[in-house]
Amino acid sequence: MKKTLLSILAMVFTLVTYAQQQPRAEYPRPQFERQEWVNLNGQWSYTFDFVGSGLERKLYNSKGFDKEITVPFCPESKLSGVQYTDFINHIWYQRTITMPQEWAGRNIKLNFGAVYYNSEVYIDGRLAGRHFGGSTSFAIDVTKFISDGKPHSLVVHAYSDTRTAKQPAGKQNMRYAPFECMYTRTTGIWQTVWMEPVDKNAIERTQVTTDIDQKIITVQPKFYTQTKGTFTVTVKDGKKIVATKTVPAHDGTNVVLPIKKPKLWSPSSPFLYDVVYEVKNSEGKTTDVVNSYIGMRKIHVEGNKVYLNNQPFYQRLVLDQGFYPDGIWTAPSDEALKHDIELSMAAGFNGARLHQKVFEERFHYWADKLGYITWGEAPSWGMNANDPEVARNFMSEWAEEIIRDRNHPSIVTWTPMNEEWWPDRVQYPRFVCDLYDMTKALDPTRPVCTVSGGVNIKSDIWSTHNYEQDPKKLTEIVYNGERWFQTPNAVQDIPRLNVGFNRAKDNNLYEFPTYTKPDMPYILDEFGGIKWVKGQDKMTGNSQQSWGYGAPPHSLEEFYARLEGQVDGLMSIAENVWGYCYTQLTDVEQEQNGIYFYDRSAKFDMKRIKAIFSKRPQSSKE
Repeated sequence: MKKTLLSILAMVFTLVTYAQQQPRAEYPRPQFERQEWVNLNGQWSYTFDFVGSGLERKLYNSKGFDKEITVPFCPESKLSGVQYTDFINHIWYQRTITMPQEWAGRNIKLNFGAVYYNSEVYIDGRLAGRHFGGSTSFAIDVTKFISDGKPHSLVVHAYSDTRTAKQPAGKQNMRYAPFECMYTRTTGIWQTVWMEPVDKNAIERTQVTTDIDQKIITVQPKFYTQTKGTFTVTVKDGKKIVATKTVPAHDGTNVVLPIKKPKLWSPSSPFLYDVVYEVKNSEGKTTDVVNSYIGMRKIHVEGNKVYLNNQPFYQRLVLDQGFYPDGIWTAPSDEALKHDIELSMAAGFNGARLHQKVFEERFHYWADKLGYITWGEAPSWGMNANDPEVARNFMSEWAEEIIRDRNHPSIVTWTPMNEEWWPDRVQYPRFVCDLYDMTKALDPTRPVCTVSGGVNIKSDIWSTHNYEQDPKKLTEIVYNGERWFQTPNAVQDIPRLNVGFNRAKDNNLYEFPTYTKPDMPYILDEFGGIKWVKGQDKMTGNSQQSWGYGAPPHSLEEFYARLEGQVDGLMSIAENVWGYCYTQLTDVEQEQNGIYFYDRSAKFDMKRIKAIFSKRPQSSKE
């Protein structure tokens, strides 16, 4: 008896120790959480396949490769234990998986947070599934490939070529070495991998909409398969049940829950209702339970302003690229995700434009919890936006991103593309209009800024990027018409924004009429970028090892004066320019224009920085 007790205690100690050591051990999907799951992060074996001969060599049959890598960190990162930063077109991973015996009789889902760019998943040499796209989550039903209690070889093949212009790469450098605002690449598995058991009639996902005017929450479920059972939604405020409803467990059912005296979500009061989803079979037995949460809030455009909960809301955003010195695209810990938001709020911002990257779901969870608004974006740089094949690749992955993240109250705007400057007159207009229409179909509750700071065709928000460093000139340029018409020299004949397009009679090309009426919000969603490196005030010349916008200040006082002058200028024209996004939250590699250093340590007197970025128009209700 004593030996048994000691054995149990030893096993518990081992499990606790392993959980503490396992990278990114937290549940990766906090808005759709099940209790039973197995985290597959940790040590995997791997091999590079630079010439793409792995399929011919049947690497999918591998029982283990000769090198080790720490998942979920990409091979380019320090935390992976590899830190290989040259181009990696193909990489193969392997590890052994075992299904717990108590999962027998249920379907087994193998989940991937994200694998860049395309991936194939094999179990014991058999192809279990594929996924196209490097930024969104996917799940593969592996039930028929595994048996309870038996070891199986899991092999993942990831392949990518950022130089083809066929795939969105974001800020991943397409040269050998990072330069200007292009950084280290990410290849292969870069988010958590996990397994969980689900009933065949379990909930696959839900779409939640909140109507604060009618005081209702609507939940629309989708099930893996439909049954004669029931689906129950229970909404709680702490331990108090504020609403509950049971309906047939069918796809397309709208579960409408009236909420008396609703508590609204906002940055000043980020209240979240706890939610439980429960499925019962025809015999009344519970077959699936999912824990979630909901934030009731409304975001809409009216005239030239954005409104949050029916009040004018001025957005003081910061550009967040989501890069880390040790993890590249992957945060070293869940705490690091939370800490970035806390740093931004401490600097006076009320939100962020999540730039050229699909952020992890855990980031959105912390934004929801802390009251931090965000713009959801995709890594659109690197692709040829005039290519129909690229449009097909991009749109399917963008749809996955919206479906995955649309229930997060902190996301207030979708902006799929950034700075598309060189469009053709046929495929590009079609692409942009399709993107806008698809985004609105998947989520009609948020405004869409289809192309941030670039050639736009159809949008709810008009945005520009301007890095003029002189505060007076910046204010004058922004106010005196740039918001309606600014194009680069390469496309001077194509205005950036219009209300539609018509086929030209003489040359079969689209004409782009200039949009000149301020009937939508204008946001300067990139400005600033003031370069400051450690010791800059003691330098005799400009640092050649770093990059930023414009001539750098010669002293800290000059930095503060320039920064405050730019923000004061924007405040003076706030009724016409309803929000901004400052570049950027942290330094990223050689781009050193952050409010914080790359390691997240403070660069400046944060009290002074917060005082500047906390300024807002009197008409903004926060």
